Amino acid sequence: MPSSPPDPPDPKQTSAAQTGTSVSTAIANAMLGNVNQNTPDGSLNYSQSGTYKFTDPYTKQTYDVPTFTATQTLSPIGQATKDQTQAAQLNLGKIANNQSAFLNDYLGKPVDLNTATEDKIDQLGAARLDPQFANAQEALQTKLANSGIRIGSPAYATAMQQFGQQKNDAYNSLYLNGRAQGAQEALAQRNQPINEITALLSGSQVSQPSFINANEPTIPTTDNAGIINQNYNQKLQAWQQSNAGMQSILGGLFGLGSAGIMASDKRVKEDIHEVGETKDGQPIYTYRYKGSPMMQMGLMAQDVEKRDPSAVVEVGGVKMVNYPKALERAS
Repeated sequence: MPSSPPDPPDPKQTSAAQTGTSVSTAIANAMLGNVNQNTPDGSLNYSQSGTYKFTDPYTKQTYDVPTFTATQTLSPIGQATKDQTQAAQLNLGKIANNQSAFLNDYLGKPVDLNTATEDKIDQLGAARLDPQFANAQEALQTKLANSGIRIGSPAYATAMQQFGQQKNDAYNSLYLNGRAQGAQEALAQRNQPINEITALLSGSQVSQPSFINANEPTIPTTDNAGIINQNYNQKLQAWQQSNAGMQSILGGLFGLGSAGIMASDKRVKEDIHEVGETKDGQPIYTYRYKGSPMMQMGLMAQDVEKRDPSAVVEVGGVKMVNYPKALERAS
């Protein structure tokens, strides 16, 4: 029987056991997740490319953690397409770079929307309204002449004044309605070179290959720290139960001792089993007297005699133990 409680688990050893298990689990999960893949568009392969040292800051234990490299290989057609696409994108990028050189001077000159708009409206008026009003004025003059209204007459002056007002109203309407359109067209013309360069730059971006996410299970980490502490608690509980039983045994021995001298000769006993010891180190046994079915518990005369011969007497050739004397130092 244990005479002292079990030693509690060492914190660093417990931490080392848990960390080691966690690292091993993480490595196993990484291995599970690195699934080599083959598709019509190419393949994706994982390989261990090296290791690095990880040192636990608490236990100072060092672990070798593997590092991996993922390599993607396109199919022959996919690789050829990618090479051609990248070459075209490179050309577009060069063109955009060359075209962008003039932007410093170009953008350094702010656009005057008022002037640009009015110039645009004047262009529209000259292109559309001027020919129409020229024809209308000629038709009006012909009509007046056919009506007998001479140039310089009051009726002629009135007709031409009304015609001038109509022409003026038409141009005012053009200016009012065409201002927004003119400004929009001026800005569009201003931004066109920039838009072209932007489009060239966007076409020069290299597309990244897409990876397939493998659906793999993960291994849960074993709670080694919990297992170690649970084992210690079980041992402690067993010791507490054993210790309580030992106290009961000693109490029984003292009860026997108070009865006086008892036959404890090994030669008259059988089924002898050592089950513990007294506080002063004397072995305690369970046994049966020969010919008796009843199990007993007590000291062995031969053991007591070696420690204290005065506590043993012999009667009729059978050694007897004086329990009060034999247990004096165990009380």
